[in-house]
Amino acid sequence: MKTTGFDIIAAQQLLKEGFAPWVQELDIHFDKVAEGQAILRVPAAEQLNRIGGTVCGQAIMALADTAMVFAVCSAVDAYVPMTTVSQSSSFLRPAADADLIAHAKIIKQGRSIVYGEVNLYTERPDKPIAHITSTYMLL
Repeated sequence: MKTTGFDIIAAQQLLKEGFAPWVQELDIHFDKVAEGQAILRVPAAEQLNRIGGTVCGQAIMALADTAMVFAVCSAVDAYVPMTTVSQSSSFLRPAADADLIAHAKIIKQGRSIVYGEVNLYTERPDKPIAHITSTYMLL
């Protein structure tokens, strides 16, 4: 999956113009958007925490869903309208007081269906906090 048209600059523009204000408030940073992959980083923030100081599952799922959109865009080399068909989340360990990193990658791409996975971690990719699989339909 070699792409050149949808990159970090295109992703930043899409985030600014195409996502809900509350998603923009996550303060997403892009480490990579290329070749059917996207690596997004969200700084640690108190508003993402649940009682007890750990990051809530809703924030993790929102970041995973958002990261997959950018992985899909990099795979098809542009933004195309799409919808989430399914998302399955496995929460593996709590995260607290650390940036969240989501590494999304496309596993299988068809004409209208794209399947991918997201590994979320804090400092160490080998210590994931969540694993998410997602299916998207290109509209």
